[in-house]
Amino acid sequence: MNTVATTLRWLDDSRTPRGEGVTFGVPWPRGAVGRAAPYTLIGPDGRAVPTQSWVTATWPDGSVKWSAHAVPPQREPAGTYRLEPGHAPPMPGSPVTVTREDGNLRVSTGVVTWTIEESGATLARSVTRGSREIVRDVRLVSLHQDGPTPDDGGTVTRTEATGHVTRVTVEQAGPVRAVVRLDGQHVRADRQDGRASLPFTVRLYFYAGAEDVRLVHSFVWDGDPERDFLAGLGLRADVVMRDEPHDRHIRLAGPGGFLTEAVRGLTGLRRDPGEAVRRAQVEGRPCGPIGNPEVAGRLHLIPAWNDYTLDQSSADGFTLRKRTGEGHAWVTVPAGTRSAGYGYVGGVGGGLGFGLRDFWRLHPTRLDVRNAATDLATATVWLWSPSAPAMDLRFWHDGMGQDTFAEQLEGLEITYEDHEPGFGDAHGVARTHELTLRVHEATPPAEALAAHAAALSDPALLTAPPARIRAAGVFGDWAPPDRSTPARAAIEDRLDFLFDLYAREREQRRWYGFWDYGDVMHTYDADRHTWRYDVGGYAWDNSELSPDLWLWYQFLRTGRADVFRLAEAMTRHTGEVDVHHLGRWKGLGSRHNVQHWGCSCKQLRISNAAYRRFYYYLTADERTGDLLDELSEPETTFLVVDPQRKVREDVYTPDPSALSVGLGTDWGALAAAWLTRWERHGDERARDRLLGTMAGIGALPRGFLTGEARLDLATGRFDTSRDAVMVSHLSSVFGLPELCSELIALDLGVPGFERAWLDYCRLYLAPAAEQEAEVGHPLRGISLVQAHSRLTAYAAARTGDPAQAARAWRKFYLDEDDQLNRNELQREPHWRLTRVDGPRVLAALDEAPFVSTNDAAQYGLAAIQNLALIGDHLPGHPPEEETPRR
Repeated sequence: MNTVATTLRWLDDSRTPRGEGVTFGVPWPRGAVGRAAPYTLIGPDGRAVPTQSWVTATWPDGSVKWSAHAVPPQREPAGTYRLEPGHAPPMPGSPVTVTREDGNLRVSTGVVTWTIEESGATLARSVTRGSREIVRDVRLVSLHQDGPTPDDGGTVTRTEATGHVTRVTVEQAGPVRAVVRLDGQHVRADRQDGRASLPFTVRLYFYAGAEDVRLVHSFVWDGDPERDFLAGLGLRADVVMRDEPHDRHIRLAGPGGFLTEAVRGLTGLRRDPGEAVRRAQVEGRPCGPIGNPEVAGRLHLIPAWNDYTLDQSSADGFTLRKRTGEGHAWVTVPAGTRSAGYGYVGGVGGGLGFGLRDFWRLHPTRLDVRNAATDLATATVWLWSPSAPAMDLRFWHDGMGQDTFAEQLEGLEITYEDHEPGFGDAHGVARTHELTLRVHEATPPAEALAAHAAALSDPALLTAPPARIRAAGVFGDWAPPDRSTPARAAIEDRLDFLFDLYAREREQRRWYGFWDYGDVMHTYDADRHTWRYDVGGYAWDNSELSPDLWLWYQFLRTGRADVFRLAEAMTRHTGEVDVHHLGRWKGLGSRHNVQHWGCSCKQLRISNAAYRRFYYYLTADERTGDLLDELSEPETTFLVVDPQRKVREDVYTPDPSALSVGLGTDWGALAAAWLTRWERHGDERARDRLLGTMAGIGALPRGFLTGEARLDLATGRFDTSRDAVMVSHLSSVFGLPELCSELIALDLGVPGFERAWLDYCRLYLAPAAEQEAEVGHPLRGISLVQAHSRLTAYAAARTGDPAQAARAWRKFYLDEDDQLNRNELQREPHWRLTRVDGPRVLAALDEAPFVSTNDAAQYGLAAIQNLALIGDHLPGHPPEEETPRR
């Protein structure tokens, strides 16, 4: 057996996928696998599975750090596999092929063929199965409104636009997996100037032998919030209808089943067509000759239902309606709660399955079927439902007179909102959706539809076990859970408690919606029994203090599917919605606010590549790769806006030869971007800037304690003459400890860097006398003590100093002699949920009023790293009676 082979399992052991193509990522120990190595995926029976492989990251020595792999759909997949480098895999029976003919791109999975024009108004001109065309004109559509939806019933004008593709790129061409990227913008019929808007990227994913194609759609908002209001955004396709109306079928998913109807229904009639006919129609099979002449002679008198709509207006309810045609009333179909967001339109001779992942979570959404009684039906998956009020992205207040920095800082003192006129613009924020289109040769049975909806909702993923990922040496300091002692078990219980709390809160508080899904709230309001959704900077969290990292490290440790899905949703959200992808703040993210983009603090600490790397490497998701590529030259963002402009005491304006860069949140984000680009692309410029600034920090007289250095954009080097001490409590809570641990472990030969980091780790929580002895005065600005206990733990682990280890655990718990600001969780000896029901709450709820996301992320990251670094020094604390209770 290959010594570096790895066992893989399905992320969700309860759902073994059938008929799904899968892409996944695997880490490898440094030096173990050469870049050109082939890979083979082997099942328990010893049979090799066709596998397409590529490298997504390398170690500094050129060996593979992360590889990505794609496997085709399997009828009977195994529960576990073994991935072996060094052996060539077999070819799939029906390879994906990509060809260009007559100015068109044709992609065939061996089952379906998509014809894609090189440019124009469609994503695909035609989709065939075998020799039969089933689908035409797959396209993007949008509705634009000239004002907000009026509350008083006033009128507004809506104009339709179509997505025009301007560039088609084949990113992969088989044999197992092909990826086609289409870029373009929406063009409105009413625009005389020809101006396009809503730039989009759509990727089409094809797998050998598959009948379905996955679509990942990303768009960027580039409108004027005062006059542009998006009233609808959707994916539309036409379906060829060849069958008799009673052999045409509509299927729309509810929470657990499907609306099962025919365009011309033969059930429930006054005259019975016969049980065989009725059963065949309900099951989607050909009805065949209708033997009862009382029915057969009156088919033309049975209404044909032409149009259907399923409208998911909230996370708690959808409505269903249908009509016989335009100009006639809609008939209400029984409504429901949470639709799975999947539908089918077609007949016994073929049709289209279509759906949107996280359909109800991303409300307002809608599924439409139109013209089902004609020769060409139309299916539309609405990402923003036209039934909802138009998207309103205007800023949420009038500024309240905060026109100067002094006034804005006063506002920060009361609402924690860092306001600045003009900075609350949503221009450049983005959103990504995942959809599927599946071309059928006949109406699928209910069991198949349910499996297709499940595959859309919970995509399959192969993952390596936590111990195997840890053995590869990726992502710094962490270790799988260890409950071998009461003290260890107590911390693990609390980590579980915190995750379960946020999973519960997302559901209980309905943290769902087009722009909101994936984020969590910042701080709780125990007086109102709600999170501070309407209080300045206490509302949406936007990665403050790195909950992204906490969730991803908890997944690495546990391998839990529910942790992965919460982290995945957060990564999708924070990488898209909380970051500007166009305009003056391109590449920067927005600090926490009532609106995700509302804060004037535009910083790399939010667009941080460190938050995206986990998902990218575990899944090889190309869209996340785009987000990482947007940070190819992150240092240029410091020319746009000075993060410290409101609190500076010196005179400073951004200067390309001397850019002010904080050595905490700023450099940490820069270094994460450079490291990721180097290991993904072998980018020498990124490598040189990473190594050069590391050397600069090592050469500074005070190292990281200097707090700030000046960067020359031309050389990528710091001015190392600054001799000062400036410490910020935020420097090490946006991924800096995790990143420095990775960099030091890489052993890059940068003189002075490790010493500079160890000095910072050792002194941050040291006694004032020790700080004064080394830097001339006690450090000022010390806070977030529990979070920083992991710095002391790192110093203890690297130096082998048991006194440092003991100090780290004292600071992690509650050092009664310490009067510095503490995590609220440190003050709570008993962690529990309290049931609240009464006039001040909308519904009975479970609350943990001592929790903020800051506190949870601090605890989670400190606990995970302390256990990994100095777990052997863990004292028997907290006492057994203080073990967290659920």
